[in-house]
Amino acid sequence: MPKGKSCFASMTVINAELDDNHSWLPVRRILLAKLKHMLFSKSFGYAVRSVLYIASMQKQKPYVQLEEITSKLDLPKQFVGRILKTLAKEKILVSFKGPTGGFALNKEGMQLPLLSLMEIIDGDRLEYCVLKKSKCNPKNLCPVHHQFSKVREELTLVMTTTTIGQLVKGNNGGDFIMSLSEVNGKNGKK
Repeated sequence: MPKGKSCFASMTVINAELDDNHSWLPVRRILLAKLKHMLFSKSFGYAVRSVLYIASMQKQKPYVQLEEITSKLDLPKQFVGRILKTLAKEKILVSFKGPTGGFALNKEGMQLPLLSLMEIIDGDRLEYCVLKKSKCNPKNLCPVHHQFSKVREELTLVMTTTTIGQLVKGNNGGDFIMSLSEVNGKNGKK
């Protein structure tokens, strides 16, 4: 991906195309919101944030406990616990029980592309239709399929070339951890 090009650059193209056709104006916001939900579930967001937190803490301690992850990131404990258990079962994380136990990212986990993490958590979600909650049907494409396919292709490229290790590299401070949290650092509100 060229330096300085955002993974959402195609979103601008879609906005321009939708703006050219004034009949799309009332639905543009809904479609863009659907795209976000089509691609990124809460589970995936919690997984990425939790794994990034674990990876950022590896130099300080061998294992990070679930309680610490969920309290620092202000995430639901049971929900995140199930996600981390799945990642441990898939050998992305190592889990250790006991008072000094918790979760650690294995060496291969640092090289894990975001797309692989998404597939573990949500399946092949990038193949889902923007308008429906099912995979795109090549025999019966929805009216916005071609516009959103540009975004899907660019996002797939970003998701396959971005690893957990790249996201953590040089980002181990408090600002990085705050950026992962549900709580807004400026006013303490969600």
